Amino acid sequence: MATKDVTDASFADDVLMSDKPVIVDFWATWCGPCRMVSPILEEISDAHSAKINVVKIDVDANPQTAQDYKILSLPTMMVFQGGKPVKQVIGAKPKAALLAEFAEYL
Repeated sequence: MATKDVTDASFADDVLMSDKPVIVDFWATWCGPCRMVSPILEEISDAHSAKINVVKIDVDANPQTAQDYKILSLPTMMVFQGGKPVKQVIGAKPKAALLAEFAEYL
């Protein structure tokens, strides 16, 4: 299962109401490091889809959600569990580092 695009309108249903943990990738089209992280998150999504969902939200097109969670740097990845943010990772990191960051949810 590949990553899914979410919007301000679908965020509550896709993320907050999810029965699985969700990694939310806050990104923008102009952000180079975001483009570096994107294929890594696709791989994590494909490999761990039974345990976790991975979604992306474009902060330029969906500013309300980014504002609600005080996203100041891109990329920012947040893990939501039970409707609440439980982990935040800021900046592009290699796959091994991201797997280590998210290990307890995978």
